[in-house]
Amino acid sequence: MHNHARFLLAAALAVAGFAGLAAAQKLPPDYIPQTKFNSGQDVVPSFDGWLRNPDGSFTMVFGYLNRNYKEELAIPAGPDNRVEPGGDLDRGQPTWFLPRRHAWVYQVKVPADWGQKELVWSITAHGRTEKAYATLQMEQEIIPRLIMSHGNLSPGLENPNKPPAISIAPVSAAAVGSPVQLMATVTDDGLPKPRAPKIVRAPEPGKPLSQSNSAEGRPRLGLNVSWSEYRGPAKVIFETGGPVLVSDGKAVTMARFSKAGTYVLRAAANDGELSTTADVVIEIP
Repeated sequence: MHNHARFLLAAALAVAGFAGLAAAQKLPPDYIPQTKFNSGQDVVPSFDGWLRNPDGSFTMVFGYLNRNYKEELAIPAGPDNRVEPGGDLDRGQPTWFLPRRHAWVYQVKVPADWGQKELVWSITAHGRTEKAYATLQMEQEIIPRLIMSHGNLSPGLENPNKPPAISIAPVSAAAVGSPVQLMATVTDDGLPKPRAPKIVRAPEPGKPLSQSNSAEGRPRLGLNVSWSEYRGPAKVIFETGGPVLVSDGKAVTMARFSKAGTYVLRAAANDGELSTTADVVIEIP
């Protein structure tokens, strides 16, 4: 099978596999599939594919579904949030779980001689334990561009667009309740080109100009950075609720912390087609 087609198939299988995994869970007798729960539900980890590394090793890639529509869960690394086999229960997995589905958020490198072994991520929340099983099955191999394009492989492998590069300035002083500045430095190749709104018809007298609702007519947001919480003991409040536009190579926002502890915040730089992430560790005394 051609590589491009195989990777598209892998993406489809990953989505289908996750749906099957979720469906296979043992649900409580009072569970109603159409019900949307704001809180009280568990978190289902998912195996989202594996990457082949240049040194011969492999990287297992996981995501998760927080079944709640509003509740965000703090589950520290340990008996309720563990990756096995391995003696260290803390393998860098997320400990803060945002509502709903989040794909390709966590990666674990395994050696070249991994073979047919399983890597298992287990999460216990609200009294229920869910597991994701990672293996090196050929049809589940993916490539980094699949992750960068959020599963669409668009633009395709032949497209010249390169993903943005991002780094985060260290945070040296932080305290509970005080705003903390977060600054990301972003570079990009300028692709895709900015797209202005497309005017599709002349306005009627006294009415504003009409813009196309098609994908070609909608303006691109431009190079931007979105922030999220990856690890932490309590919810982080970001000053900007959405993406921050990059200006002069920088994207700046503020964050507030309500509880002492160690936090990992993730910044995702997006050029409109591809994205890249970087993490920063912040200690709140």
